[in-house]
Amino acid sequence: MKAPDLNRALVLEGAVRVSDGAGGYAESWAALGTLWAAVLPGSGRDVPGEEVTLASVPYRIVVRGAPHGAVSRPKPEQRFREGARLFTILAVTERDPVGRYLTCFAREEVPT
Repeated sequence: MKAPDLNRALVLEGAVRVSDGAGGYAESWAALGTLWAAVLPGSGRDVPGEEVTLASVPYRIVVRGAPHGAVSRPKPEQRFREGARLFTILAVTERDPVGRYLTCFAREEVPT
């Protein structure tokens, strides 16, 4: 197996609850670290959003492996950020039997 070209720095973010001051909470995103990644796009499609049409593009994002439970191991419902671009993580699996790399199946949605 050829090693992936990890040439893009992506910030891994996780959802956190923040008090809204009125007894409830709001959801915010906190940076968990920066991971070097290979970003491989799939084919896009248009999907209806609440008020606009969204272009939805699936991605396979490959990062270095990390043990289960480690903060640096991506999980579904977390996201990657690259500047203003956001990639929602849908699933994560080992890319090779030894677990040197992980493949994150992600989706980027952009208003059209």
